[in-house]
Amino acid sequence: MSKRTNMPEEKGLEHSISLVKEGYHFIINRRESMQSNVFKTRVLGRSAYCLSGSEAAELFYDESKFKRAGAAPLPAKKTLFGVGGVQGLDDEAHRHRKAMFMQLWTRESVDRLGQLTRDYYAKAAEDWVQQDEIVLYNEAKKILTQVVCDWCGVPLAADEIEKRTDQLSLMFEKAGEADFSHFKGWSARSKAEDWIEDLISQAREGSLQLNEDTPFYKFIWHKDLDGSLLDKEIVAVEVLNLLRPTVANAVWIAFIGLALHDSPPNSELTHEQLESFCQEIRRFYPFFPFTVAKVREDFTWQGYEFEKDTLTLLDLYGTNHHPEEWDNPDTFIGTRFIDSKQRPFSFIPQGGGDYDTGHRCAGEWMTLLIMQETVDFLMNKISYQLPEQDLSYSLKEIPSLPKSRIRMRDIRFNTPD
Repeated sequence: MSKRTNMPEEKGLEHSISLVKEGYHFIINRRESMQSNVFKTRVLGRSAYCLSGSEAAELFYDESKFKRAGAAPLPAKKTLFGVGGVQGLDDEAHRHRKAMFMQLWTRESVDRLGQLTRDYYAKAAEDWVQQDEIVLYNEAKKILTQVVCDWCGVPLAADEIEKRTDQLSLMFEKAGEADFSHFKGWSARSKAEDWIEDLISQAREGSLQLNEDTPFYKFIWHKDLDGSLLDKEIVAVEVLNLLRPTVANAVWIAFIGLALHDSPPNSELTHEQLESFCQEIRRFYPFFPFTVAKVREDFTWQGYEFEKDTLTLLDLYGTNHHPEEWDNPDTFIGTRFIDSKQRPFSFIPQGGGDYDTGHRCAGEWMTLLIMQETVDFLMNKISYQLPEQDLSYSLKEIPSLPKSRIRMRDIRFNTPD
């Protein structure tokens, strides 16, 4: 019988306000003060475990110990994830739905996404060179909305680009808000789901013709475990689980602009150096602060007792900055990932574990590809100046972004030598 140890516990009846105020540092602050990668607190009116570091992350992604069904708070469902999506499924249902996403990642699909990203950047830059100034974050959201809709096969008319960009953006921009503005994210998701559901109905009725090789078509006609088509509401949620996270990569793009300013590479990057630079951006800068699950059944780990159905938070940002996992974790080192293998439980900006059956984000490769294309475009295809601006970012805001959103001036196309 394993020896039981009292888990460190934060005193007090409720700490949700502290979570909102401290943001990305909520778990880090307590991990450091308690000198423990595992501790207990109270959020959303109930007990919760907080985990940090690779060992705890590996535990968190053990499906025999934790489940996702019912774990995400209602505000997250109403903004980020939607109801009934793959993030909230477990066991065979999760594996079957995850396979629907994994089938999309073919070489042809990857190549097409890269080409679309290059094309839409080039098209946008034709307008940028005519303007006195652009805001990179805002432009990236519009570009990525067009890229992902084109790639997915979701019809997007020119006169609705702004509207759909705003809807997809508000889902992640307002997810961390604690005041009334949070409901803007709820409203945006509701409108976006109505948009996609209407297109699904048209496709199933035969009035809308779609390319059979696109993700949108495949999702519309995907069959669930019982052999029936997914309800259109569920299809809409899963389509938005492609669209919304892709547009959220605009956050990474803003940090690319910052990294190129603060830590510019010394020379033209090889593919290996480019990938390392982008991975270090994903490790160093904030994206998701944490992810959630619930304890499946009572169990004991390293002497700590975990009780069934208790909410559990895994610290993504803190694990990526954990001094037990990384040398000089709070220093940006663009070459850090050269000749090093990706570590599935210590490098977790978009979740950990494996892609095929686990809960690591199936679209992580899309993120890396879009980031690589962005770095190449900003370094090699155009030249620009950053005027004086506030480039700081706050770890108390979720999502965190450079205050200025990266303002760029004097944009010009580079001419071949």
